[in-house]
Amino acid sequence: MLVAERQRKIVELVNERLSIRVSELSKIFSVTEETIRRDLEKLEKENLLVRSHGGAVSIEKEQKETPYLEREITNASEKKAIAEEAVRLIEQGDQIILDASTTAWYVAKELPDMPLTVLTNSIKVAIELSQKEQIKVISTGGLLSTNSLSYIGPLAERSLSMYHVNKAFLSCKGIHLDKGLSDSNESHALLKRKMMEIADETFIMVDSSKFGTRAFSHIASLSAVDSIITDSKIDEQTKKQISEKMIKLRIVD
Repeated sequence: MLVAERQRKIVELVNERLSIRVSELSKIFSVTEETIRRDLEKLEKENLLVRSHGGAVSIEKEQKETPYLEREITNASEKKAIAEEAVRLIEQGDQIILDASTTAWYVAKELPDMPLTVLTNSIKVAIELSQKEQIKVISTGGLLSTNSLSYIGPLAERSLSMYHVNKAFLSCKGIHLDKGLSDSNESHALLKRKMMEIADETFIMVDSSKFGTRAFSHIASLSAVDSIITDSKIDEQTKKQISEKMIKLRIVD
């Protein structure tokens, strides 16, 4: 394979996967890692990708955090149905986490006013629950993310370390059957990982469009997930693979 052709294929792979490691490229093209590093250096100078520690990241398809108001109307009917199913899993006296996803906000809207403790980093979730007298709301605090209207960063992560909950209800940008859960923003990914660590059970709330995709920042492997709540558009092969991983799958219409 000519050098130019290899470099063109490298760019295609990086754009397809969003990020890829030098070691993986070395195996794919049967060349040394040093050769791949030289390729990446040249391609970065041509503004075709960005080198990262141990690999490369796509420029063309780099994912940015979508503003909250835009996310609120994307797949809204599916998110509402998923949220309604999540509420059925919440019982009086539970101590739960709701993240800053729009689906979590729908959960907050649907929750009945009952004895419950909710830990959240979402401003919108906290405001929604403030109208329900029996629900105790704890906010993480931290650095304000204006796009997601939520708190992120080290302070938010340290705040979570003080608590233990029995159920976490989270969403994510991508759910890949081999590579696990991912998010477009590293700060959100780290916070969701911490949320999963302090919970007895983790419920992932995602519409079917999220399956098979990988966002930029890894959250956790699928083995850390207890249940997935999704819509009926999920394909049969994905359902089978999830079942094989011993993860409960709840499908809503």
